[in-house]
Amino acid sequence: MARANDQVEAMLQEYADLIAIRGGEAFKARAYEKAARAVGGHPQDVATLDAEGLREIPGVGRSVADKILEYLRTGRMTVVDEARAAVPAGVRELIAIPGLGPRKAMVLYEELGITSVDQLLEAVHQERLRDLKGFGERTEDNILHGISLLQKAGEGRILLGAAMDAAEQLVAELSAVRGCIRCTYAGSLRRMRETIGDIDILVAARRPAPFMEALTSLPYVAEVIAHGEKKTSVRTATGLQVDLRVLPPASWGAGLQYFTGSRAHNIRTRELAVRQGLKLSEYGLFDAESGESITSETEESVYERLGLPWIPPALREDRGEIAAGLRGELPDLLEDKDIRGDLHTHTDLTDGLAPLEDMVAAAAARGYAYYAVTDHAPDLSMQRMTSEKILAQRERVRELDGRHRRMRLLHGTELNIGPDGSLDWPDEFLADFDLCVASVHSHFNQSRQDLTHRLIRACENPHVAVIGHPTTRRIGKRPGIDADFDAVFEACARTGTALEINAHPERLDLCDEDILRAKRYGVKFAVNSDAHATTHLPYMRYGVGTARRGWLTADDVINAWPLTRLRRFLAGKAA
Repeated sequence: MARANDQVEAMLQEYADLIAIRGGEAFKARAYEKAARAVGGHPQDVATLDAEGLREIPGVGRSVADKILEYLRTGRMTVVDEARAAVPAGVRELIAIPGLGPRKAMVLYEELGITSVDQLLEAVHQERLRDLKGFGERTEDNILHGISLLQKAGEGRILLGAAMDAAEQLVAELSAVRGCIRCTYAGSLRRMRETIGDIDILVAARRPAPFMEALTSLPYVAEVIAHGEKKTSVRTATGLQVDLRVLPPASWGAGLQYFTGSRAHNIRTRELAVRQGLKLSEYGLFDAESGESITSETEESVYERLGLPWIPPALREDRGEIAAGLRGELPDLLEDKDIRGDLHTHTDLTDGLAPLEDMVAAAAARGYAYYAVTDHAPDLSMQRMTSEKILAQRERVRELDGRHRRMRLLHGTELNIGPDGSLDWPDEFLADFDLCVASVHSHFNQSRQDLTHRLIRACENPHVAVIGHPTTRRIGKRPGIDADFDAVFEACARTGTALEINAHPERLDLCDEDILRAKRYGVKFAVNSDAHATTHLPYMRYGVGTARRGWLTADDVINAWPLTRLRRFLAGKAA
């Protein structure tokens, strides 16, 4: 079910990792990394391109294009097979540990003969890594944490974005089956959890058999786990489990409420039903004594009969939503349509994949009222940014301003928060940007005190409007930094600095629990895509979903405001 682009990206990235493991030229590894990212972010399906079309993708030359064509034709890349053969399988297993990296994995193999995660765990516990150059006690702690993340990822959970892509394809396939009255996804995906275990698909139909047959016949289904009259479970070629349930049309609302969950929320609603002499199940709401059906066709009617308003799925986690509903105090949650612009995006001037003009056009096509370009500042030396380059970009941004559906453009930058909290450019230079986002990109292992000071100092800079991806986490790959975030939240509220909800499915940073904490301090938020390609702009939906899980309204989110109010916020920070 994965796009050909995603499969090719994974193969090219693996080749880049294998080059690095074997001590190959760094520039060659970086070239394949760049090509991998470019293919992954390319809007067109690479399976439809010929060699000439592939070479039009930034970073894809003749050699890379030939390898892509070989993969599309045979499902293999000869150079990757050869590189795999030259690297022990155990070393390839080690580089999957978040934060370890190919060079350290090779050192562990060459110096200690470690070829498995279990052997590495044993070596850490025996303190055998501390004598190796570049290793130490903190490295051991990081490795242990990385192994923990790897093991959790191995429990079969996938990122929200990948699960959504798969679920929407399944819903489209099953909706086309004759006799389908309704079809949707449910479970933790409907609640927009950051990772998903199994995908739950619900269908309302009078005859279940055609849908069970349709699911098991899909070309990407590799295994039928269970095949029944009411439920069928399959596993896709990528290892994803899909559970299909076909409900009687009259039970649709009760079934959707029940299978959306969460378990804790459902326990609360069933307890509420019991106190009213009722019984709630996936088939409906019934009188407990007589068994008479009371309601079941819509979720709204089920909640209403329990004395509740309809509770948005994102809130159904037993975090006070039942009590708030009974008091009539559920928030009017942020919606996709509330987002008026994107305040953190990149172009190919730094590490983006598309030129400014393409990014602006794609943003305008989304109907935004405003859009910010925030390429990296010079402290990330690999981006080779200069003041001359950023000022030239500003001129072009001003030329394009208002040309696409009257969308207004903001010229900004993503600053790097240095180890001491300093920023890339002096205040007098920053004063001329419309918007400054500041983010931590390195030195993640500083002390808690230093990391906290670093973030607070950035908040206190009068030109920093937003702290980008505040915890720096990459889900399943890198843990968040160990800072006193309550102190950071307090500083943001005090200084009028917004916190980002980075919508990239690998980040979703801040997460819902941090959002709930930060909101109690009175912090405002910015939901941004951090897009590095035109295909990344739609990630906004995942940021909105995370904001909804954090109980945010449109008033809490600065890029849900009209431009005049946003400009007052930005000007107030700099005042």
